[in-house]
Amino acid sequence: MQVDIRNLPKPADTETALAAVVAMRRGADRLELAAVQCAIDKGWTWVEIADSLGVTKQAVHKRYARRVQPAVSRREDR
Repeated sequence: MQVDIRNLPKPADTETALAAVVAMRRGADRLELAAVQCAIDKGWTWVEIADSLGVTKQAVHKRYARRVQPAVSRREDR
């Protein structure tokens, strides 16, 4: 399902609304993973990533440490 965040379904349209929630969560998860990978590529620490996401270092490391590739370049400016 494609979701246009400018035109969300009404909660009373229960089936469509719940499908939109699932689609938005999946999209947010993909965006978060890609952003974490970019941060790692730029040399960010797990603490910096965690602070940006509003979670603990342990939480972000547990979720992403095995899902991202290690950085191969020097730290870049953000």
